[in-house]
Amino acid sequence: MVLGWLLLLVLTLPPGTTGVKQCFFCEPTDSSSCPTTLMHCGDDEDCYTGHGVAPSTGPIVNKGCVHSTSCGREEPVSYQGVTYSLISVCCNGNLCNDAPGPAGSRTAGTATSLVLGLGLLLPQHVL
Repeated sequence: MVLGWLLLLVLTLPPGTTGVKQCFFCEPTDSSSCPTTLMHCGDDEDCYTGHGVAPSTGPIVNKGCVHSTSCGREEPVSYQGVTYSLISVCCNGNLCNDAPGPAGSRTAGTATSLVLGLGLLLPQHVL
């Protein structure tokens, strides 16, 4: 029972209060899904999802940590010999760049955390 309460508390704490921030990372890809791994970010970094475009090609996407001053900036990125114009869309919080877009990613994570935490707290015969 105590473990359930502690898990619920940790999962609902505001970003930055639980230690090192983690973000999802993937190399630039033109795939509709971005195969991710976890990476640790520095104190002055945010999670981001990068969206890139180039003339006569399809879009690319990548994810990771970026210095907070680079958020929203357009930067050149080379992928398969083509230079793309990549814009980093940043989000605040642990693993917040998992969602397809930045909107709603923290909300979805908080809702999932609350449901999981409450499931651990409820007596087993209720479930």
